[in-house]
Amino acid sequence: MAAPASTRWLATSTAPAGTWDGGAERDTVTLAFDDRYRRRTVVTTDGGRWLLIDLVEAVALSDGDGLRLDDGGWVRVRAASESVADISCADRTLEARVAWHLGNRHLPVEVRPDALRMRQDPVIEAMVRGLGAEVTHLEAPFQPEGGAYAGNDHH
Repeated sequence: MAAPASTRWLATSTAPAGTWDGGAERDTVTLAFDDRYRRRTVVTTDGGRWLLIDLVEAVALSDGDGLRLDDGGWVRVRAASESVADISCADRTLEARVAWHLGNRHLPVEVRPDALRMRQDPVIEAMVRGLGAEVTHLEAPFQPEGGAYAGNDHH
């Protein structure tokens, strides 16, 4: 069943957090990391509207980024909480070893000031514990590194 036209929006461009007009914010959309990296998709905003995201190319959206609506308004992107594991290391040498092993497996990893964050994975968690790291499970937003060729701002 199609939504009434009054509950549908179209977004065709994005802007990084802090660079778009917050006064023109119409709604928010809360998305997990995998859902924040799309070129074209339909989502439901937190206010219940259908939003077609139709971008020229796929963009990795971050918490606070804006989706520009075709009528000039904005929808704020919120990072959804996900089941993640924070990996804490006693020293920089152990942290470097753990980071190397995670990278060698091409796992998405978020580098935080106090931990390396990844999606929960019992096999990988056992590996890093075996190396001497501590693992803490939590529900939190996940924003992994974009990669060496993706740029630092994910846009």
